[in-house]
Amino acid sequence: MTLLDVRNLTVTYAGGAAAVRGVDLSLAAGQKLGIAGESGCGKSTLALALLRLLPAGTRVGGEILLDGEDVLAMRWGRVRAVRWAGASIVFQGAMHSLNPVHRVGDQIAEPILLHGRASAAAARKRTGELLEQVGLPAARATAYPHELSGGQRQRVMIAMALACAPRLVIADEPTTALDVMIQAQILRLIEQLVTEQDLGLIMISHDLAVLADTCDRLAVMYAGRVVEEGPARTVHEDARHPYGKALSTAFPHIGDPASRFAPQGLPGDPPDPFALPSGCAFHPRCPVALDVCATQDQVLHEVTGGRRAACVHVAAAVPGPAAGAADTRSTA
Repeated sequence: MTLLDVRNLTVTYAGGAAAVRGVDLSLAAGQKLGIAGESGCGKSTLALALLRLLPAGTRVGGEILLDGEDVLAMRWGRVRAVRWAGASIVFQGAMHSLNPVHRVGDQIAEPILLHGRASAAAARKRTGELLEQVGLPAARATAYPHELSGGQRQRVMIAMALACAPRLVIADEPTTALDVMIQAQILRLIEQLVTEQDLGLIMISHDLAVLADTCDRLAVMYAGRVVEEGPARTVHEDARHPYGKALSTAFPHIGDPASRFAPQGLPGDPPDPFALPSGCAFHPRCPVALDVCATQDQVLHEVTGGRRAACVHVAAAVPGPAAGAADTRSTA
């Protein structure tokens, strides 16, 4: 059975901001799915929606099937039981997520005590094991967050996410604000844990290169929708949607002087979710937009190699009448 199956997920904040608009994702245990996009594209909202962590007043539609059970239809008691034990999240910004007045060991032990119903001694032992598993000495359990480096705090957050042996881990920009050496260590750690424990991983970032190096598949989001998805390295190196291409070329490529001295950017800003443009939401910034793009939105069209892209140019290149009616599901 598929570990996570998201069907036509929509999220609208109080006031009318459409943050997520019809997202379909699928993930199996032991697989890693990357989600990329600029700030404001809906990545973090999607992550919070998966565990019903959005603020009161937010309207959420569609289905979120975790091991076949719809998270959106669960009673609150069941939701609380699923969090940490069934699925957990590594929040963006470890210093802001950890309680500064509690020792990190106590914070790791809290979900173990609540969900595992372990004794205090057993929780302390498990905490030490988790810290060692993520590359920290068990003695660091007595430290406060401010006594740890950024990389160490991020390791503590990963240990917390693994505390109750969840089947799914959602990592929301886990390497933000870390230097490149610590970033590489954290990414290797995440890969190792997914392999050893057969976890399903959703990793969110704005950096396609990081996701291409870490994940099996990659979904690119824009204005609350997935506009391209497929094998991670293929999407990074040969994106079919103009937005995916722009994200890929925004970072200089090592060994390529042309990209280093002439980095490419993307003009304009992401659209306001309160006032999305008509047609394809990307068309005001798109360098290859056609007249039809201003009035007609695009679904994900099938591309060779298990890829999909929501672009009129991709649709034109796909033969047969099925091009316009392609399934919009993103599989991992």
